Amino acid sequence: MLHYRTQGFNGCAVKYSPFFDNRLAVASSSNFGLVGNGRLHILELTANGIQPLKFFTTQDSLYDLAWSELHENQVLAASGDGSIKLFDCTANEFPIQNWKEHGREVFSVNWNPVAKDRFCSSSWDGTVRIWSPHRPQSLLTLPTHSCTYSASFCPHNPDIISCVTSDSYVRVFDLRTPASASNHLVTQIPIHAAPTAPAIPGQPGGPAPPAEALTHDWNKYRPTVLATAGVDRAIRTFDIRAPQQGPLCTMLGHEYAVRKVAWSPHLSNVLLSASYDMTCRVWNDRSDTNPAGDMDLMRGGPGGPVVGAELGRMGRHTEFVTGVDWCLFGNEGWCASVGWDESLYVWDVRAAMS
Repeated sequence: MLHYRTQGFNGCAVKYSPFFDNRLAVASSSNFGLVGNGRLHILELTANGIQPLKFFTTQDSLYDLAWSELHENQVLAASGDGSIKLFDCTANEFPIQNWKEHGREVFSVNWNPVAKDRFCSSSWDGTVRIWSPHRPQSLLTLPTHSCTYSASFCPHNPDIISCVTSDSYVRVFDLRTPASASNHLVTQIPIHAAPTAPAIPGQPGGPAPPAEALTHDWNKYRPTVLATAGVDRAIRTFDIRAPQQGPLCTMLGHEYAVRKVAWSPHLSNVLLSASYDMTCRVWNDRSDTNPAGDMDLMRGGPGGPVVGAELGRMGRHTEFVTGVDWCLFGNEGWCASVGWDESLYVWDVRAAMS
């Protein structure tokens, strides 16, 4: 396990480069993101541990980041002042581009992995915006009418984008559809509506009350499956083909809110989570027991959704864990996590599982 301290700045997000197996970036904020500067760290894994390559200091907190899919040295950062900044590792200390249309904090950015000339952002102002790095204004605004914590392009289809919001919904937009009154909205899944959902520890049985959804991620091998998590501590997976049928799987065990989930890029049934309970946990959603993909079987039949299995955990962080990401290269299982303890850890998920 490797460790690097982002001294004076509390980590908010971490991402591996899609181009270099030894490079990653961390978005961080001073004073836990409440007030003060932000800093984008560009780091390299070397024989002597994790070494800083470059850093950029910003006037406001940085909450998320995304590596460019077009240029190996460029990184997007989501800022608390409502702006999105594009930095180049080979350039000077200032961003090479800056977009500012959001009315409140930008909480997530995501680069389209298929149509690589687009990226998206989500904000507390209740909108998701789609951008081109070649244009000064946004291409499209998708209203959610609720604080939007996470937005992401589907890795299987360049025209499908999803988001989760404070009103506890997953929204899926298809940009190929006419805008009309729906603004491309094609699916809206109530995360807490399933009457057969198992009770969450510490809460009475029956459906869980709505709670803010903070994070979600698309499965890299099953094009219609995504995972959500948030304040109620439960991780749920859904199939967007059957939005009213409730979750396929529920994973319970975190003691506080789940801040980040990330599906494995190597295994279709493995999920990683980061939580305010200061742990990262690895899960099996048990979809490997149903390779045919029958949704009724995956839901556990009349008894409700499948309950996923916790395979292991990493508990080295001493504060909220806010970000986690898988390495795309090398032996499957390497990942990185950051938290409010000013710490970045690079570790092997397989060791935590054993």
